[in-house]
Amino acid sequence: MPNEKKVSAITSRDEDFARWYTDIVTKAELADYSSVRGCMVYRPLGYAVWEMIQDAFNRMIKATGHQNVYMPMFIPESLLQKEKDHVEGFAPEVAWVTHGGHEELPERLCIRPTSETLFCEHYAKIIQSHRDLPKLYNQWCSICRWEKTTRPFLRNTEFLWQEGHTAHATAEEAQTETLRILDFYESICRDYLAVPVIKGQKTEREKFAGAMATYTIESLMYDGKSLQSGTSHNFSNKFAQAFGIQYTDKNNELQYVHQTSWGISTRLIGGLIMVHGDDNGLVLPPKIAPVQLVIIPIASHKEGVTERCSQLLAELSQTIRTELDASDKSPGWKFAEHEMKGVPLRLELGPKDIESGQATLVRRDTSEKRQVPLEGLTQTVAALLGEVQADMLERAAVHRREHTFAARDYEEFSRTANELPGFIKAMWCGGADCEQKVKDDLTVTARCIPFEQEEIGQTCVVCGQAAEHMVLWGKAY
Repeated sequence: MPNEKKVSAITSRDEDFARWYTDIVTKAELADYSSVRGCMVYRPLGYAVWEMIQDAFNRMIKATGHQNVYMPMFIPESLLQKEKDHVEGFAPEVAWVTHGGHEELPERLCIRPTSETLFCEHYAKIIQSHRDLPKLYNQWCSICRWEKTTRPFLRNTEFLWQEGHTAHATAEEAQTETLRILDFYESICRDYLAVPVIKGQKTEREKFAGAMATYTIESLMYDGKSLQSGTSHNFSNKFAQAFGIQYTDKNNELQYVHQTSWGISTRLIGGLIMVHGDDNGLVLPPKIAPVQLVIIPIASHKEGVTERCSQLLAELSQTIRTELDASDKSPGWKFAEHEMKGVPLRLELGPKDIESGQATLVRRDTSEKRQVPLEGLTQTVAALLGEVQADMLERAAVHRREHTFAARDYEEFSRTANELPGFIKAMWCGGADCEQKVKDDLTVTARCIPFEQEEIGQTCVVCGQAAEHMVLWGKAY
């Protein structure tokens, strides 16, 4: 059975979800703790998953004309202060460098919590004419935010991410870019991580500091909490005015550029764990798995077994990310180890299999075993990987549907928030006071105003006044 517990080192997720999550991170060897609170060691498997995400997203943005660059780690305090709303939004999380060696610095340096100000400073230097636009830049880097409470991948003092920063001639171009990137993020989650998301706009209270509008993708974890999985911001020309980023248009008149900013981070790996993992360990969707298939020899001491496994490795590796575990560990130990690390498929091959011209394929997600012919094995494995990918997405979508509820008044909203973990759909008047009341009373926040609106009554779930939007609410990581 898929739910049968095989690895005693992992706490059951239904018993203690937080402990289960930490067990997966460490036992599956995704990451380890360092001597600095909130800073992790990304172990090879954890970093390899991040590289798979990088590769997928790089293909998307490079196909649309974006270029990767790299900005400095340090931001002078005077530069950070140029955009008031922005710096106030990040002030509680900023780490400062005050000394170089034994000498106090003449000006404090911020370790980047994000790089808007650095890109703005650069754009002000290199953009003069409409011929210089658009500027479509992205960087892969680490970020430092001094979080009060940390958890591996989900909330770290230092974490890895990408941050795109673009400059455009018109407001329409900037808005198109903002939503295009949100679609890319949806594709990363849906098509690679097998995680369905809801796209929408953040409320004024929840939007990014300094942005005109923030758009988000929200996903639902196994425990019913929401994870903000990616955001895309339209800055209009607010930063351009603060930093003097102007260009001469075709009429030789000075105009301010319109900017966007967008990012996803290694918290996607945390989401991957919490959506798909089980009590046997990590479960990786095939498209994002660094190893898609592991070959386990059975009775490898018997003549011809190791050789045939090596032949299959060479054959399958042409199109499928394949690994041969030829270590001297027992097959049972290998099964549990590769299950723990989430390898989507396992191929078992022994002397009797070779004689009969077949092998056993085992799915990580369901534990289903199939006897398959060795002839045409590459095509069989590829088809099964596609099946696993689709099934994992469907199971996550079903879980989300079963844990999404509607509330039409505050009593129903409160009862749902307290008793039924998941998303809550409810109408909202648009008032900040109503939004704050929900957060204060129920520790529930407005995750987004979904693009796909539904009418769940016509009045605000909090105050009873006329509603403006249907909002997706939830408790979040």
